[in-house]
Amino acid sequence: MTRIDPTGTRTTQRRTVLISGAGIAGPALAFWLNRAGFAVTVVEKAATPRRGGYPVDVRGTALEVVRRMGLLPHLREAHIDLRRLTFLDGEGDTVASLHPHIISGGVAGQDLEVRRGDLSDALYAAVRDDVEFLFHDSIGTLDQPGHGVDVTFRGGGTRTFDMVIGADGAHSPTRESVFGAEDPFHRHLGYCFAVFPLPNTFGLSHETVMWNIPGRAAALYAVGETDEVHAFLNFAHPRPPFDAFHDAGARRRLLSDVFADGGWEVPGLLAALHESDDVFFDAVGQIRMPRWSSGRVALVGDAAYAPSFLTGQGTSLALVGAYMLAGSLAAASGDHAAGFAAYERDTREFVTLNQELVGEGRATLFPTTPEALEQRNERLRRLSTLPSAEPRPAHSALTLPEVPPMA
Repeated sequence: MTRIDPTGTRTTQRRTVLISGAGIAGPALAFWLNRAGFAVTVVEKAATPRRGGYPVDVRGTALEVVRRMGLLPHLREAHIDLRRLTFLDGEGDTVASLHPHIISGGVAGQDLEVRRGDLSDALYAAVRDDVEFLFHDSIGTLDQPGHGVDVTFRGGGTRTFDMVIGADGAHSPTRESVFGAEDPFHRHLGYCFAVFPLPNTFGLSHETVMWNIPGRAAALYAVGETDEVHAFLNFAHPRPPFDAFHDAGARRRLLSDVFADGGWEVPGLLAALHESDDVFFDAVGQIRMPRWSSGRVALVGDAAYAPSFLTGQGTSLALVGAYMLAGSLAAASGDHAAGFAAYERDTREFVTLNQELVGEGRATLFPTTPEALEQRNERLRRLSTLPSAEPRPAHSALTLPEVPPMA
């Protein structure tokens, strides 16, 4: 953007963008916006970059995003290579033991599965020297007077940005501030889940073991030769338990009640749950919005289109969405209205295709009736070999344009 200073000299002032959230979508977007010539600030309520050892997938089009970022070799080294997914019945006996790609639609030798913390660290390292990060802070208020977005920070101070992007998750405060309460955009999928770490006293390595009874599941994820595994508890619940989202005691009581008669390793998992101070709990749902922007504020990743873990595409959508948003703004020379419109026009079909994968994941992993569970188990018993390397079409349904430098 060219301006004339008081001396009459033409100067080029970079457009300023504030990104709320330093998870996956936020740093990825910051990387591409900085590359395109924007001045970027990222605000994150946590005191440091968020970490977490549970695995996330990078597939299809998202692989090309990380390749263009120069991160693919590093992430290949961090690939955790889960080799076995074992399903157990209510008594703890084996139903089937399969390669995870049979269930996920992944492609051996191409797709990545990495610890979330390893991906987050790589994204942050790629951009931290070129982008301003404000940790342990968050947006207090947003106001759009016309010339920009006036932002008041909870940590104190007010600044004005040309644009603000919410990359702050499925329960996005930025979305709530601009678009209103979450309820109209939240599609509850009928389940809740909890994830937490515990010592690997089970002898597991590079594998997942999942116990199922109708409407309930417990799993252990061992991502490598480590002393730690992640426990996963999932259960059918017709409505989101809002009282448990922000109350650690309420969610522990809910999980204890739901799994009170659980077999296999469930009693030990519940005991570990009560001792853990690192429990992530949420409802299983999607965010579906009729539009992803309003004025000078837009949303990316889970804030705009969370697909749920049942699709396995949350991380990939965040990476692709960040790339497409940055490219659209750059191609529009920083014009927020034109850039946001192009981002949605060119990305929505890809998002929708991947959100629709939810039906496959729900039916395969978490049947809610005895009949459906037995039907699923019979299908699993018949799957004995890894299919040919044919990814699900939705994973690669978008061809990336080049991100141009901003004119």
